[in-house]
Amino acid sequence: MERQYDVIVVGAGNGGLAAAANTAKAGCSTLLLEKHNLPGGCATSFRRGRFEFEPSLHELCSVGTEDRPNVVYKVFDDLGAKIDWCYEHDLFRTIVKGQDGYDITLKSGVDAFCDSMEEAVPGCYASVRAFLDLKPKIDAAIDYIYASKGNPNPVVMLVKHTDFMRTAGHSVEEVMTALGMPQKAQDLINTYWGYLGVPTDELNAMHFLNMLYGYVSDGAAMAHHRSHELSSALVDVIEKHGGEIRYNSEVTEFLYREDGSCCGVVANGEKLYAKEVISNVIPHNVFNMSDPKVIPEENLKLANAREFGISVATVYLGLDCTAEELGMNDYTVFIKGDSYPRDQYNNRLEDGLYIVNCLNKVVPDSSPEGTCTLFFTMPLFGCDMPRDLRPQDYKKFKNDLAKRYIEDAEKTLGISIVPHIEEISIATPVTFARYLGTPEGTIYGYKLSGWDSLMARTAGEKEDYAIPGLSFCGGHYIRGDGYSCAYIMGEMIGKRVAKRLKGGV
Repeated sequence: MERQYDVIVVGAGNGGLAAAANTAKAGCSTLLLEKHNLPGGCATSFRRGRFEFEPSLHELCSVGTEDRPNVVYKVFDDLGAKIDWCYEHDLFRTIVKGQDGYDITLKSGVDAFCDSMEEAVPGCYASVRAFLDLKPKIDAAIDYIYASKGNPNPVVMLVKHTDFMRTAGHSVEEVMTALGMPQKAQDLINTYWGYLGVPTDELNAMHFLNMLYGYVSDGAAMAHHRSHELSSALVDVIEKHGGEIRYNSEVTEFLYREDGSCCGVVANGEKLYAKEVISNVIPHNVFNMSDPKVIPEENLKLANAREFGISVATVYLGLDCTAEELGMNDYTVFIKGDSYPRDQYNNRLEDGLYIVNCLNKVVPDSSPEGTCTLFFTMPLFGCDMPRDLRPQDYKKFKNDLAKRYIEDAEKTLGISIVPHIEEISIATPVTFARYLGTPEGTIYGYKLSGWDSLMARTAGEKEDYAIPGLSFCGGHYIRGDGYSCAYIMGEMIGKRVAKRLKGGV
């Protein structure tokens, strides 16, 4: 007789790991399937020579500390997964090139952040503080919406959550302008748009503020042993509570009952059944692996109406000198040709925005003694790749891309990188498409803007891919991508499914 699990989780990315850890801990028989030979998805690493590189991880927000834990710290702590967190208290250094440019470093901590903003833009303190002060009001409103199971009382929303109602439907820039924030102050804060992949003239204010506050209040955090520490800790939780993990097990089909509910998957040619299936795989791919007759028409329309989120090009450098010898004094540096996010987005193929990270500034022993690593990130869409690019020209395309950004960083930062390059690896949206299997290589799932913003997804979650027995988590779901978001959504979906299996609502 074929075994039936309580839960099958497809994909051991961050969201899938968190979901499986929570269902296993709740006592549900759990099977986690992963197509690669290691857990983590983007939360993994690769080696070039004596260097180990992170494919995607910069830092996490909303972590907090043991004395003042924030939501991500709680996700791991509640599971009994202990992480050795390292912290960076300079939020970022941002450089705008050109005659009217600037070079400014912002600090973490609400008071320190507001002070550093005031120093950079005299007279902005009150408006910056007012913007940050919206955060607890947003949290209270969202807690109420979830507590009402998506059916909040309009009168309660208008009376008790007035500020939320005033701002929830507006862009970041609209809210900042309404608060009287000077343009330069807006541009400085909105440097972070690249972490969400949507410019701030269309990005929902509540979504952006949620991320911003997570960085401002706690600073950026990184696991000492990086993404493998995070993934391994969740694997340990799953296995400790009797969960099963199968690597090298790519799911090729989703199975459904006659009533249209999801009942399992096919992996390596084997049919596996469960009472509930949680997918860390983007809905587009799930539907392509499903009998089209069982997918509700409105679900297909929703998936096809959504825009794929942004991807990135990345350059990984292993250098034969220390960060101090190189002259790299910052962990995160945003380099921009223009101060305004929309222009950075529009000019992303020329002189828009890129980010330089030096992990050794937070985790000194993240590379061999006497060395350091640099990690360049350039926001790109899969559709930005040249249409006429031939396979035989791909290597040259990548090398030219890396050369252009390395030379610009040398000039802008006043450091000499090229003579110290011992190892180099370059990735594009093509790389991420091949590794993740996502359409156009998106690392952000679906673009969170307009009718498909965080607020809209939160309000309409009940109608979002409402296929019985099938739940989604990860970067393509409600909160969008980012390590912190994926862990939070994985926990939420895992607990929800476990509760349902145990007779809860």
